This record gives sequence, structure tokens and C-alpha cells, in this order.
Amino acid sequence: MRFPVSPWAAGLVVAGATLLAGCIPARWPAQPAGRPTPLPPVAARPRPPATMPAPTPRLVVPVAPTASPPPAPSAGNPPFYEVFGERYFVLPSSDGYREQGVASWYGAPFHGRRTSSGAIYDMYDFTAAHKTLPLPSRVRVTSLETGRSVVVTVNDRGPFVKDRLIDVSYAAAKELGLVQSGTGAVEIEALTSESGAVAGAVEPALAPAQRLFLQVGAFSDEVNAARLKTTLEANGVNNVVIRYDDTANPAMYRVRIGPIEGSGAYDALASQVASLNIANPRLVTESPVRRGSPPGP
Repeated sequence: MRFPVSPWAAGLVVAGATLLAGCIPARWPAQPAGRPTPLPPVAARPRPPATMPAPTPRLVVPVAPTASPPPAPSAGNPPFYEVFGERYFVLPSSDGYREQGVASWYGAPFHGRRTSSGAIYDMYDFTAAHKTLPLPSRVRVTSLETGRSVVVTVNDRGPFVKDRLIDVSYAAAKELGLVQSGTGAVEIEALTSESGAVAGAVEPALAPAQRLFLQVGAFSDEVNAARLKTTLEANGVNNVVIRYDDTANPAMYRVRIGPIEGSGAYDALASQVASLNIANPRLVTESPVRRGSPPGP
């Protein structure tokens, strides 16, 4: 279909054509003469292989697993501690310890976390958790159902579940046949150098007991910590100290009372602090202070 063109529109078309003509070169550059290379017949073309060639084998050098950092020399051994309102007294020694009870195991949810002794939990190591044995202790765990036994190092606290005696690692549970059932009756026997846990094995030295303190406050401002200390001393509370903890973010000034000698002194102090309406006091431990080193947070 054609449309009528007005004289004004025709003028625009002519002007546009004139402008475009000014932009077009009068002569294109000459192209080098040459004939295109003909493609070979399809049958003569190389075909890709039906399967990719196998990769060149690489030499894989096994890397030794990174060892867990050794536990702190005094971690995990307060004279006593409290969990879920229940008090547990740490044994001064594992010598002669033998007990029967229910064992359970713990694995992936705790893998890579720090234990009560300070070591990193590895579910593939032969370790265990116990509520009162000193850390670390070496014990033999024997299944009363299958007769299998395994030697483990107790380096953690637990299990805090009713009627459970020990929590073993996944590796130990696999040896004892507890992975599927989850629990089983066992006997625990502490091993000393006299009982000979493993030929040539060196028994770990027991960590010294930690000192007990009652922590009654933690502040980012030293003035507030000093104010609480003054209030406590004015109300007859002795041995109030302020510990500066620069490992926290932000750094904290922790107000503590202690060291405390025994559970009786702890109960009396906790009752005295409660009468002052101080919220959420808690039992904490400090490592024995070495000469030239600051006390723990």
C-alpha cells in the first residue's frame, strides 16, 4: 500500500540523503584478492574421540592430620563445679577407680569444639567425657554385653544426663559396638603406670587443681567494676578482686570473690551475696598463678 507524501516530508528525505552521502566515502579501500580455502569433505574431517582421554595420574602425597593443641596444664580440674543445679566433686586422683554403668557416645555436633580440658574434640580420636575423673585420665572401657574393650583418654566433662556414667567418642563407640544402640552397659577401669595401659605408653601428668572464685559482675568500664567492689567491701565481703580480661571483645573487668576454700565456704559466700540482691553470680575457676604471669580471666 502506498501513502501520499507531502512536499515538506519529501524535502526532509532529500536533506537526510544529502547528509548521509557526505559521510559515505567515495571509494572503499581495495581488498586483497584471494580465494577462500575450501573446506575438506565431511568424511575426511577428523572425528572427536568417543571418550575423553583419561587424565594424567597425579601423585597424591598424604598429609598428616593436624594435631589438636595440647590441653591447658590446669584446665578442667576445679575442686568442684555445678551443672544444671547439681554439684560434682572432682576426684583428686584416678588411682583405683573402677565403676560400672551406662555409656553413651557423642559425635558430629561436638566435633571441632573445645573440651573442658582445652583440647579440641575429635570424634575419630579415642577420648571420653566423665563427670568426676581428673583431666586427663586414661581408662579402659569394657562392654558388659559384647566383651569388647577400648582404652580412651578422659579429657572432657559429661555426660550430664541421668543414669549415664561416661560419654565416649565416635571412634571408641564404634569399637565397643555402641554406635547403633546409642548406649550400653560398660565397666570403667582407671589405668596407671602399674596397670600398664599400653606398652611403652607414658601416662599424662594430672593437672593441678584450679582455684574457685565467685564472679559477681563483668563490666567494660573499670569505674563500674570498682564501684561494685567498694559496695561489696562495705557490706563485709572480703577478698574482692578485679580481673582485667583483654581476651574478651570488648575487654572486660571481672569482679570476683576468692579464692574460696571448699564447698562450705562457697555456700556461705553465695548466701551472703544473694542477700545483697546481686544478680546471677556464678562459680568460676582460675589456674594457679605462675610467677611472672597474670591470672586467668
